[in-house]
Amino acid sequence: MKYFGLIILLFIFSACEKTIQLNVNNQPAKLVVDASIESNNTPVVALSSSLNYFSSITKQQLSGSFVHNAVVTISDGTTTSTLKEYSYTDTSGYTFYYYSVDSTNPSTIITGEFGRQYALNITTADGSKYSASTTIPLLSKKCDSLWWQKAPLADDTALCTMFGKFADPPGLGNYIRYFTKTNSERFLPGLNSVFDDQVVDGKTYSVQFDMGWDKNSIEKVSSDNYGLARRGDTVTLKFCNIDKASYTFWNTWEFSYQSYGNPFSSPVKVIGNISNGALGAFSGYAAQYQTIIIPK
Repeated sequence: MKYFGLIILLFIFSACEKTIQLNVNNQPAKLVVDASIESNNTPVVALSSSLNYFSSITKQQLSGSFVHNAVVTISDGTTTSTLKEYSYTDTSGYTFYYYSVDSTNPSTIITGEFGRQYALNITTADGSKYSASTTIPLLSKKCDSLWWQKAPLADDTALCTMFGKFADPPGLGNYIRYFTKTNSERFLPGLNSVFDDQVVDGKTYSVQFDMGWDKNSIEKVSSDNYGLARRGDTVTLKFCNIDKASYTFWNTWEFSYQSYGNPFSSPVKVIGNISNGALGAFSGYAAQYQTIIIPK
């Protein structure tokens, strides 16, 4: 009799199954803005058009998504600089386009300064207008020093974990984003690169940090060497104070990135600071650099 009951239960649960087909409509392309200005550096703005979720992405499609011939200006309240479009081709043959200051017009060159606000305005070739603002905060939250230790539980004895000593000023509302560089490679943000000071407000503290991660890498994050340096490396930490809007954008963006492909994750809205429905953000960075050479 119990077998008959089991069969009935299986029949009931199997009868509840239903094939669901999702018909996702293609959405109109939106402007994607990746803009930043760093202390003692000139602004960099990359403009592209969004691609549909189920698009197959190739190098040619990515290059073709860049937005050209836009009028892009940056203002610090005193000087307004009209940016010039440049291109850069890497060793793989991929061409990247961006806007930055016009070096032939020195009087309009804007360089990031601590404690200053900047306004970004964009007019695309079709006349659409977008704007955003950001602040380069004062360099109030600082990195005091770096050190390393042999990575625990690692078979490779050359692997190292990185540590830093940091000081947070009294008063909530200090936000940071960090990047690392190994030897002469480019700076990469950590997989979780932004933090607030709710737990460490007004404290001097020491903490381990992961080395930056190339989010376009085909290597899995679960790799045995994730977040680790190696003996013989020269490691540079770029430790940046950022404003709340920049923190919110990168915090929601990284949470969304890490939730990708997880059917049990909650929906995440990436919150940018660009007007008129554009995607992305304009971020200001108050940057401090610390370097350590790990002996072989």
